Amino acid sequence: MTRYTLPPVHELPSAAPRTAYLIASGDLRLSANLAGWPAQAAVEEALRAAFDELGWRIVRGHPYDEAKGHGFLDSQRAGLDAFRSIPADAPLIVAEAVWQYSHHVLAGLRTHRGPILTVANFAGEWPGLVGLLGLNAGLTKMGTAYSTIWSVDFTDDWFRAGLREWVETGRITHDASHVRDLPALPDGDERTLGLALAQQLATEKAILGVFDEGTMGMYNAIVDDELMNPLGIYKERLSQSALWAEMQTVSDAEAQEVGAWLLDAGMTFALGVDEKTELTAAQLQWQYKMYIALLRIADDFGVDALGIQYQQGLKDLSPASDLAEGLINNADRPPVRSRDGSRVLWDGRALPLANEADEGVAIDAIVTNRVWTAMGFDPATTLHDVRWGEDYDGRFVWVFEISGSVPPSHLSGGYAGAVGWRQNPVYFPLGGSTIKGVSKPGELVWSRVYIDGGRLHLDIGRATAVELPPEETERRWQATNPEWPIMHAVLHGVDRDQFMARHKANHVNVAYAPSPEAADDALIAKAAAFDALGVAVHLCGTVALP
Repeated sequence: MTRYTLPPVHELPSAAPRTAYLIASGDLRLSANLAGWPAQAAVEEALRAAFDELGWRIVRGHPYDEAKGHGFLDSQRAGLDAFRSIPADAPLIVAEAVWQYSHHVLAGLRTHRGPILTVANFAGEWPGLVGLLGLNAGLTKMGTAYSTIWSVDFTDDWFRAGLREWVETGRITHDASHVRDLPALPDGDERTLGLALAQQLATEKAILGVFDEGTMGMYNAIVDDELMNPLGIYKERLSQSALWAEMQTVSDAEAQEVGAWLLDAGMTFALGVDEKTELTAAQLQWQYKMYIALLRIADDFGVDALGIQYQQGLKDLSPASDLAEGLINNADRPPVRSRDGSRVLWDGRALPLANEADEGVAIDAIVTNRVWTAMGFDPATTLHDVRWGEDYDGRFVWVFEISGSVPPSHLSGGYAGAVGWRQNPVYFPLGGSTIKGVSKPGELVWSRVYIDGGRLHLDIGRATAVELPPEETERRWQATNPEWPIMHAVLHGVDRDQFMARHKANHVNVAYAPSPEAADDALIAKAAAFDALGVAVHLCGTVALP
């Protein structure tokens, strides 16, 4: 009889009573984890105090790493190892004060049997809210039950009541009264347009070019072909190494023409000489080459939209992609000719682009571009981080920010209102320019495509971009990332906690319309298109229906 060496069976410890385990998913980059650790430590201490008041204790599921100088799980392997010492049925807290890579912890969370609570500090200094929403969306996508909550200082009555509900019942109930499923729409011009555009997309089909999908840790941002293809959208999987190679073929003269065009259009750049901390002319030159290379690759493959992530891979080779992203998604931009010089690529047309290769945003942007173009509106879209917000003058005003991929047509003053700042060295070691500016006041349609229950869903609503006094804008910039473009957004009929509890993504997609009535009409046409494509559409907040 053959004897085999059997692997040892690892037995998880038993859960102690009135004890919750805590884990912290972090960044892949040491610089980001070191910078954000003090904020994370403060959040964990506040959580310990809050649980102590309930007669519960918190046990950290993985130690602080003295050698690294932080206590984050900074890789998928670190996450898997941490879960080997956490009781499978124990109450588990995922505490977030910074941007985190969800795949560090999703494997362990997928098989965890105890109640899961995701929690973040409602603050702007580090993108903990962004990380929380991305993690929540990933849990939703993979069908893992969880509860979620947030707080400014973890002492308010609403937060304490939520914690008490969780330790007593294993869940937290949030108000979702602002959400309703799309009803049957009556015949009308907007519905007719939406149906026609849906039929065109489903029959003629579109291509999304994706550069290295999934490498920002955003499991929620990967839409499987089986869900995307029925909409008529197919992926062309592209490599960032090919982009870098294409950038080498762009001449200095071509790149300089892009820079001259931007200066003539009124854009300015805050230039310095220190490559490590300041924006330099050399960084801009590479960004101009990337802009040209992206459009030429898009032309090679005949794509209808692009998705690109920069922060892993390209960050070690090139300045940031954000300047190129914002320009590509703008109808008015520096002309780029085909390699043979015979054509201007996408002349006068915006090429939809999803920052960080967020495929939910890409699907949304493809449909939005077609609806807005058919209605004669500016089709440019902006993908924003749901970054933070506070009350101002009696209403809650969100800070929507993204690292630079805002089309200039969305900014007050257009190109003349845009200033290029160097990206933060914590995240962008080789620098590169943002498109810093303030989003213009106006009417918006906001939306998000996400996966729940193995199906695509669309949450959609109305908002207004408002103008705040310069000193308040500057205060909010200094409380977040002053080098990034900012939008002051007021959601219609959706309060802070309703939005946080419902939103299934770290990103929100926005598009402008020329008037409140036009925005209402565009929302209906877009909702009708998605509904006809088989996406479950949900109206959020105050939405005017015909």
